[in-house]
Amino acid sequence: MSYPTRLLSPGETIKYELRPHWRALIAPVLVLILIAFGGTWLYFFTDNSIVRWIVLGAGLVFAVLWVILPFLRWLTTQYVFTNRRIILRRGLITKQGRDVPLSKVNNVSFNQSVLGRMFNFGELQIESANTDGSLFIQDVPNVEDIQRNVYQLQEEDDVRRRSSGGGATTPVLPTDGT
Repeated sequence: MSYPTRLLSPGETIKYELRPHWRALIAPVLVLILIAFGGTWLYFFTDNSIVRWIVLGAGLVFAVLWVILPFLRWLTTQYVFTNRRIILRRGLITKQGRDVPLSKVNNVSFNQSVLGRMFNFGELQIESANTDGSLFIQDVPNVEDIQRNVYQLQEEDDVRRRSSGGGATTPVLPTDGT
């Protein structure tokens, strides 16, 4: 599911589009395996049909809460970096979004744990001049590269704004001969 280009401003292009790192799916997969093997064992261990229904119901509830919902959260979370802004979108039924214009970015830093270094992910912190404060983006794949690329996008945006705004601010004086 890619970010819809109809939501971009004229002249705005997508440079990077990411999802959270795949390691966010490790725990749901392990829970799914545990539910499958444990539920199957409990189901065939008992002869009571009521207990079997309880095992099936509990397995279904656990699967929805700890497998399906985390997978849908991962699937519907997008980190989009354009030539003008940083876009964070989450949600399937209800949407949450936050945009930070590159012109408002003051600082971009990252944190990477030992596990993050092993699997190449981390947290990106974007400090902006907005009243909302900092933007924390967790589970960013290739976080060091993204940090460096955000600085490059910020510089390109600054050059674009300076070159397009320089000629428009010069006043035009009337030449009526007086």
